[in-house]
Amino acid sequence: MKFSEAWLREWVNPPLDSRQLAAELTMAGLEVDAIEPVAADFHGVVVAEVLSVEPHPDADKLRVCQVASGADEPVQIVCGAPNVRAGMKAPLATVGGRIAEMKLKKAKLRGVLSHGMLCSARELGLSDEHQGLMVLPESAPVGTDLRDYLRLNDVIIDVDLTPNRGDCLGIEGIAREIGTLTRTDTTPPQVVSIGIDIPDEFPVQVEAPEACPRYLGQVIRGIDPGAETPLWMQEKLRRGGIRSLGPVVDVTNYVLLELGQPMHAFDLARLSGAIVVRYARPGEQLTLLDERTIEPERETLLICDRDKPLALAGIMGGIDSGIAPTTRDLFLEVACFTPAAIAGKARAYGLATDASHRFERGVDPCLQARALARATALLLEIVGGQAGPVREALSAEHLPGQHDILLRRERIRRLLGFVPDDEQISDILTRLGARLRTHAEGWWVTPPSYRFDLSIEADLIEEVGRVFGYDNLPTASNRGDLIMRPLPETLTPLDRVRTLLVDRGFQEAITYSFVDAAQQALIEPELQPVALRNPISSELAVMRTTHWVGLIGAARHNLSRQQSRVRLFESGLKYIQQETELKQDNYLSGIAVGSLYPEQWGIDNRPLDFFDLKADVEAVLAAVGVEGVFVPGNHSALHPGQTARIRVAGNAVGWLGRIHPGLAQKLEIPAQSCLFELDLKILHQGTLPSFENLSRFPSIRRDLAIVVSVETPVGDLRDAITARAGAALKDLAVFDVYQGKGIESGRKSIAFGLILQDSSRTLTDEDVDRVMTDVTRQLEDQFGATLRE
Repeated sequence: MKFSEAWLREWVNPPLDSRQLAAELTMAGLEVDAIEPVAADFHGVVVAEVLSVEPHPDADKLRVCQVASGADEPVQIVCGAPNVRAGMKAPLATVGGRIAEMKLKKAKLRGVLSHGMLCSARELGLSDEHQGLMVLPESAPVGTDLRDYLRLNDVIIDVDLTPNRGDCLGIEGIAREIGTLTRTDTTPPQVVSIGIDIPDEFPVQVEAPEACPRYLGQVIRGIDPGAETPLWMQEKLRRGGIRSLGPVVDVTNYVLLELGQPMHAFDLARLSGAIVVRYARPGEQLTLLDERTIEPERETLLICDRDKPLALAGIMGGIDSGIAPTTRDLFLEVACFTPAAIAGKARAYGLATDASHRFERGVDPCLQARALARATALLLEIVGGQAGPVREALSAEHLPGQHDILLRRERIRRLLGFVPDDEQISDILTRLGARLRTHAEGWWVTPPSYRFDLSIEADLIEEVGRVFGYDNLPTASNRGDLIMRPLPETLTPLDRVRTLLVDRGFQEAITYSFVDAAQQALIEPELQPVALRNPISSELAVMRTTHWVGLIGAARHNLSRQQSRVRLFESGLKYIQQETELKQDNYLSGIAVGSLYPEQWGIDNRPLDFFDLKADVEAVLAAVGVEGVFVPGNHSALHPGQTARIRVAGNAVGWLGRIHPGLAQKLEIPAQSCLFELDLKILHQGTLPSFENLSRFPSIRRDLAIVVSVETPVGDLRDAITARAGAALKDLAVFDVYQGKGIESGRKSIAFGLILQDSSRTLTDEDVDRVMTDVTRQLEDQFGATLRE
């Protein structure tokens, strides 16, 4: 925000020069980007009056003027400006004066002597206007130094405000900050009370009170269309970065810069029936003040009359209802729009306006009546007219609420390292506009309505520290107790698992916790994600219930950039709403796409499949020290026939599977992509290794080939063999799975290798045969297995 230092000092005038003032603002968090003079470096320029204008005897485009400059006698000036005329007042650079690097001397122009130069605004560095002389008001005193008359010994301060400080987007807010920082009283201008001259009103109807909880309007009739904006107002607007557009628009812009409240004025004669604040309807069109015609989207808030849209609410007015040179009657409006209703709408239409900049950050919901009174008083003073009563539409339940915050001394000490005196804290918060009530532990604080950023105790403590002065905070050495905390031997560090996955060819990814709601619904439609109140964009609108949304997006991004083999994993929180509680659990998830091995010549390559990723997951479980069981399952994001629920000690801890073909098509990734997810609680469930004597006696291997139904899981067969064989079974391996010729349809052959050993004696053939008979009988009874011939 740009503003004039002289204008600021009308509100608050601390004993600081410009540099000190800028330093005070910057150290308080309102960073000053630049301090610039309001005009070019010139002197010897005075207010002058053109007494007469005669044609130049030897040049058609030049005029010979007699000019009063405050000296005893008029001086002769040769001028080429098209707007020079007798009776006008304009800046005169006198002989001996200096403009930029040029020193003025007497000179002959086409044979006629000129004693100085009448100046345009651009030649004085006041604006880019150079079509003619700078016209000064008729009341300007002739002979007065122009720098004194226009108060040009001033600077423009440019403050870069953070988005949370919308309350400082006006001179009033900056003055309030300076007053608080320097403990200087502010002196706001007195707003003249305006009586009601006429009974005329214009109806107001708000159909979207959740987006516009307060709307005020006032009719003003009989203004002077030929009135001009006072020079003092034009200068303040110019120094605030706004050019003059006529007295009515200038007044609304002046109030915007002064109070931070956007306003708009309609030509009353162009309005029909009533003002209606509503959302856009299909097919409606609006021609904006920049002469662009748009078709507003349904969620765009509009200001309309009974027949047509008039303006984009909180952004820009329409050309068909704007102020014209013939306008005699006005409808002056001021409103409170919620930030959520305006945020992003200006950018959607390629606009960036002062009004939208303020409404997106939040405008004080209690400011509208005061801003309307201020604008009305200025309009009646400048353009005349008669004012009607104020018409207000109010939805109190939709106004931003103010709630009390408990500010505790001990909490201040914890965050700042010390506690200022109670009087200092009370003074700081009171000057910021807060209301205080004492409490045994500190204060109950009610933030002012214009401070949307003060919502929790830490916000208030930040304000105390900021205003007290970061440089004034006492220095102290940090202290902490060094406590040896027990580290359970059953705990596996997460870094160990991450390193393992990297060793197995994965790369770690970090994706957003905020994801696209539509993609989230495709992957886990049964879960309702937590929606963000003010999302950065629609693609980051909800909190993730699984890492798979981000990992699939990352994989797709890499695949589209010629990375044919992608193996990614991520660890972190996922967020699941359970009634009134937000459940946050740490998970480890991964995705694998492409070939099993990197490109090389030594072995034949093939696409990665379900079992390859299962091997990676089993390696993770083994490193943690837990035994995982993979059982068939169903997940909306995974292939119905290639999905496994991962269980540890009987509890479900994750998923493994190939992506569902339909989902792969919608998300535009290969259908062979495989995913896994593990609850990181398993890191705490490892088992401690225990010593067991090595047997001195030989082991015996027996192979067992059986035929079972294709629906029988190998894991169930392993469990049955292990339980029946007992302590003699030291190892069990599957070394062959076969379906085809010689095996009837619907069945499969599985071959197991059993390693048998006893720690106290050598097993005999009878011992081994008895174990194999028991195992075979168990498999026949439980699974209908037959020995393969």
